[in-house]
Amino acid sequence: MHDRSHRTTGRYRILGGTGKPRILRNLAVTGTVALLTAVSAVLAGGAAAAPDKPSAVTSITTAGRTWHLMVHSESMRKDVEVEVQRPADESRPAPDLYMLNGLDAGEGTANWNDRTNVFQWLADKQVNVVEPIGGGASYYTDWERPDPALGINKWKTFLTAELPPLMDKALRSTGHNALAGLSMSGTSVLQLAEARPGLWKSVAAYSGCAQIADPAGREAVKLVVETWSGGRIENMYGPPSSPLWAENDPVIHADRLRGTNLYVSTGNGIPQPRDVQFYTSNAPGPDGIENLGLGMAIEAGVDWCTHNLKSRLDSLRIPATYQFDPVGTHNWPYWEAALHNSWPVLARGMGLPN
Repeated sequence: MHDRSHRTTGRYRILGGTGKPRILRNLAVTGTVALLTAVSAVLAGGAAAAPDKPSAVTSITTAGRTWHLMVHSESMRKDVEVEVQRPADESRPAPDLYMLNGLDAGEGTANWNDRTNVFQWLADKQVNVVEPIGGGASYYTDWERPDPALGINKWKTFLTAELPPLMDKALRSTGHNALAGLSMSGTSVLQLAEARPGLWKSVAAYSGCAQIADPAGREAVKLVVETWSGGRIENMYGPPSSPLWAENDPVIHADRLRGTNLYVSTGNGIPQPRDVQFYTSNAPGPDGIENLGLGMAIEAGVDWCTHNLKSRLDSLRIPATYQFDPVGTHNWPYWEAALHNSWPVLARGMGLPN
């Protein structure tokens, strides 16, 4: 996969989510508010929008085994960048492993490609690695209405209905898909699996809070969408009383995960020396200490959510593979190790050897 470090630079403010400096993010939000507010007014006001062109792959650029695709989304009325690492043997059909990013959704430098070596590790495997780019702070879900800061988000429709058949055709896929996500998308992968049971044979969630409908879960979503990204959660699922919160809660609908090969992992917030070094080297001084504390708090909360998911799955007699680390903050090295550890589960669903 190619280097996307040109997109954003700067010290970390949000762990596992964005490498984009807060000031640049705020400027970008300010610069788009007027346009997106106008779009919101038209769409939310009930005006009939002109039909958009059907979803399709609009361009493919290749660089060795790396394919850069532009895919038009009919539901979001825009082109979405999708990066693919082709399988070890391109002459044979291969399954697709969809990998979702955290808060910045691959648009910054805090993504699988820039922060880990997983693509090199997957290079000798007979699998298409599919990485959509875009959807920052969206939770990869379908929002009720456009957001002045975050735009039009219909990622559930895109990822469950529009993109997979296009990838199957363009990549000559086997149709045996797997899905993996971290942090924000650690929640999303469970939601997506429940929205379309059977589409992904295996699902791996790393450090994602699986519950969103209770007050604590909504506050976690609010932190991602509003505090860190300038959006409004009411535009996602409506007010707290809206039934959409419960409809999209992975814990409440855990029964829909039956038959899916599941891998779920989290740390508990206790830092190791390498965590201290990571945070303080990326943001020296008080910012580094603040980020360390944030990484500890997030992972402790995620650990609590994940144990609640386990209790719910256990009550339903739905098996899953769990990795509850006795240490660990909200940090990329843990997710890279978790992906390695989850490979047997992912491979099983894709029909590949462990």
